[in-house]
Amino acid sequence: MTLEQIRVDRELHTCTNGVEGAFYMGDTPAILESLLPEYEGKIKSIYMDPPFMTGDRFFMRVRVGANDWRNRKGSLSLESFVDQDGREQFLALMKRVLVLSRKLLSDDGMIFVHIDFRTHPYVRLLMDEIFGEDNFLNEIIWVYQSGGRSLRYFSRKHDVILFYRKSARYDFNVKEVMAPPSEPRSNHMRKHVDPDGRVYRSIRSNGRVYTYYDDDPVAPSDVWQDLSHLQQKDPERTGYDTQKPLALLERIVKCSSREGDIVLDPFAGSSTTLEAAKRNGRRFIGVDRCPMTANIARRRLFGSNYVLRHDANASVPDALCKATVIPGVGFYHVTLEAFVPEEITMPEGKLPMDVIDNWSVGYLRDGVYECMAEFVRTRRQPELKNTLDVPVYAGELVMCVNDVMGRSFYYRLGTM
Repeated sequence: MTLEQIRVDRELHTCTNGVEGAFYMGDTPAILESLLPEYEGKIKSIYMDPPFMTGDRFFMRVRVGANDWRNRKGSLSLESFVDQDGREQFLALMKRVLVLSRKLLSDDGMIFVHIDFRTHPYVRLLMDEIFGEDNFLNEIIWVYQSGGRSLRYFSRKHDVILFYRKSARYDFNVKEVMAPPSEPRSNHMRKHVDPDGRVYRSIRSNGRVYTYYDDDPVAPSDVWQDLSHLQQKDPERTGYDTQKPLALLERIVKCSSREGDIVLDPFAGSSTTLEAAKRNGRRFIGVDRCPMTANIARRRLFGSNYVLRHDANASVPDALCKATVIPGVGFYHVTLEAFVPEEITMPEGKLPMDVIDNWSVGYLRDGVYECMAEFVRTRRQPELKNTLDVPVYAGELVMCVNDVMGRSFYYRLGTM
């Protein structure tokens, strides 16, 4: 049967034991403002990777159909964001975001702002103004290796992460990110080997002997050289142009929050911060305006309890959709038969159903779409699964289809 298309602005994903979170589509300052009534003073950790004033347009390579997923190559290039604001516009945006972020932070909370050489001096002054010079903690230098060398200046191979606290009550959990040293310790102390074969060093001072093992965990300094930049064929890659490695965000999340705390990323992009929070038992909130980031979030947050709120101002074109619903014992057997969206140019050799990135079936209750069964394309599941079983509940049965452009199409399947 041909389905009736409807408008839905909010969807709820639930699982048995997943952590809780939310992903908001839309303008960052406006959404942060809307969070204040519920979250003011409740966010434990904020990480943001804002635009860098590069003057560039950024594109995302999206995977269309099973072959793209099997080959881990995107055949369609879509614009993800335009980073062409001048300095005045950039600083106005950052001031609004930082002021709102400070309001959202708890008194024991911390904030990390990831920037580069273009924006560093301006953002540092802004943060001193908004958070106070006394609350500056570190200027973290993330050193990475990537392709390309310049003969006109020294190659730029680092970013800066500004680390501030909200107050002197901040809860810095550095023990969570301690690790054995990456290089052997070299110093003037005498070297020994204990009966278990562990190397240690000792020194006598004021009549006491101090012992230090070479493999004892140490806290990172403010120069991070042990976290690799994502290479082009890294399995972590989502296609989002400015994606940061999960290990980097896990270090930040672990040292600045504890299980059950809320972590916020106002420029969520590839959702790496949200996955780092999810993996470590933290709640999360992500914000982004690029439509394709919603698909990345669905993929990386699969198995979590989270709400996804669409941009209320976003327009969605018509799309023909056909499906059948067969009642079973305690469930409905829903088969997606056809999906033909308007306003999309398919890469050569692709079929209409290849444009589906993920789809789900659930119930519409009080204007909220509650997802009950979901399929998301991955490298392990590249072929479109066109049948889902959804448990029988009272309410209006609804199907959601999300295409590779990040557009969400909702359809009535009937009142059950």
